[in-house]
Amino acid sequence: MIKMQTFTRKKQAQGFTLVETVVSVAIFVTVFLSLYGVYSRIFTLMSISRLKTVAVALANEQLEIARNLPYANVGTQTGIPNGSIPASQTLARGNATFTVTTVVRNIDDPFDGSIGGVPNDTAPADYKLVDITVVCATCANFTPIALSTYVAPKNLEFSSSDNGALFVHVFDANGQPVSDAAVHIENNSVTPAIVIDDVTGANGTLQLIDVPPGTEVYEVTATKSAYSTDETYPAGAVGNPNPTKRHATVAPEQVTSLSLSIDRLSTITFSSVIDICAPVADIDFHLSGSRLIGTEPDVLKSDASYVTNASGIKTLSSVEWDTYNFSLTDGGYDLAGSNPLLPLAITPNSSQNVQLTVIPKDPRSLMVTVRDAATGLPISGASVVITGVADATLITGRGSITQTDWSGGDGQATSTNPAGENEYFSSDGNVDVSSPSGEVKLLLVGSEYVSSGTLVSSAFDTGSPSNFQTIIWQPSTQPSDAGADSVRVQVATNSDAGTWNFLGPDGTAGSYYTIADTNINAVHNNNRYFRYKLFLATATTSVTPSVSDVSFTFTSACVPPGQVIFTGLNAGTVDIAVSKSGYQTATSSVSVINNWQSTDIPLSP
Repeated sequence: MIKMQTFTRKKQAQGFTLVETVVSVAIFVTVFLSLYGVYSRIFTLMSISRLKTVAVALANEQLEIARNLPYANVGTQTGIPNGSIPASQTLARGNATFTVTTVVRNIDDPFDGSIGGVPNDTAPADYKLVDITVVCATCANFTPIALSTYVAPKNLEFSSSDNGALFVHVFDANGQPVSDAAVHIENNSVTPAIVIDDVTGANGTLQLIDVPPGTEVYEVTATKSAYSTDETYPAGAVGNPNPTKRHATVAPEQVTSLSLSIDRLSTITFSSVIDICAPVADIDFHLSGSRLIGTEPDVLKSDASYVTNASGIKTLSSVEWDTYNFSLTDGGYDLAGSNPLLPLAITPNSSQNVQLTVIPKDPRSLMVTVRDAATGLPISGASVVITGVADATLITGRGSITQTDWSGGDGQATSTNPAGENEYFSSDGNVDVSSPSGEVKLLLVGSEYVSSGTLVSSAFDTGSPSNFQTIIWQPSTQPSDAGADSVRVQVATNSDAGTWNFLGPDGTAGSYYTIADTNINAVHNNNRYFRYKLFLATATTSVTPSVSDVSFTFTSACVPPGQVIFTGLNAGTVDIAVSKSGYQTATSSVSVINNWQSTDIPLSP
């Protein structure tokens, strides 16, 4: 018998893998968050809508109160027209607190003439405009509600013939009207005091009609967000007894027009540096504008002292348009020049960087600025020669670094004190830098000098990419027995202070600077670091050439254009001659009497 084999298939239990679970949860969370976001947004919109409805109802409520008042009482308690309505109220509605501001204005309708016009309206307060603004400072996403209505007398115009009008005109630096300028007006000579906060219209004017008369009793201020402020001042005040704009006077049946000027504020950033761009901290200076708010004596609107920070920076962020005069008041430094030239003409809504190049005080000092007579722009590359109490020549727009001592020894790769460096990088051992100090000469061995020697300076950092102009050394002449070209120089420049290729006047390593005041080859331009190499030689070992100082001139971002400064002068008269190719030579004389002073010399083509 054949037995049939029966197979039984067990049903396997099914479940979710970890990946499927994570994906499902992510989908659920995404859907949930989306639904929650929609719900939250709907709830927020409903809340905003509810608050708006409450605010509109509150504004209408205040308008109805104004409409139902006697016409003589339609006005604010401290405003013009004067009435019984508070200028500002804090009211609670619907679990929210609102600030309600009311402004009431007299309107002079041109239908029957206007005050000061043709025909002249002797009762210009024809009707009133009531503006209600509702604000909720603690409500999120709340937009202020503003409603207005006209209120007119039932019969004849309601106006006092003893009152006048005050028109406030607000314009900018170009004489254009400034709309929506905030105007604040006070008259504290009456009870209750008149306090008005309103804005100018599209024509830049705020008109107040039916204003109680008074002599110099209306204090007026105009401003706007990110704008300057202009205002009236009381006569006889301490510090400004004769203001140029006195508090306004309103005469019966007369229009008083007052003009105030405001414009967008500007920013000035001052940086104090030396000519190799190193910042100088804590420089004190004084800045004063040219606009007067008083005369006899003159009282400036802007007149203040400042100091740069530890990084040599001072930023003034709320500066009015004006022409500003600058003076350095620091006890340790004098001004060697500025970029741009002084004084500063600041325009509205501008940002101006001002670089102040300073030097340690070395009285007496004379700064000379050379300008183009037609444009007023600085002229760099002009030769400025002074004679008299001192004889010297400087070139405008050029910085200089001078070394007069090497006795500190070798081993210094980069100069740490360009103004008084006394170290160098290396020598071949055949030069003497200390007998005496302040001079480089050949080494004396026994009774004779070695025949030749070299010295390589430390690297001098000009602070920024520079154009190198001249290489100069002193003395310019050497003993004849030393032979021709007993002092030769090569220079090397780079931007990384690491690669030094010494070159001569033709831009190759095979040439040498042999004249003590020579232009540096342009191949070195646009580099930052500078080194020189001295080659001393003698044809007769009983004499040696010598070098007492080495200097080089350069132009860079921190060298002020069109300016030079002469230091260490004696008191007396200095004769100045300025020349440049393409311009007529100009001369001037200056009496040097102060520790620091300046003079401007224009050049005409």
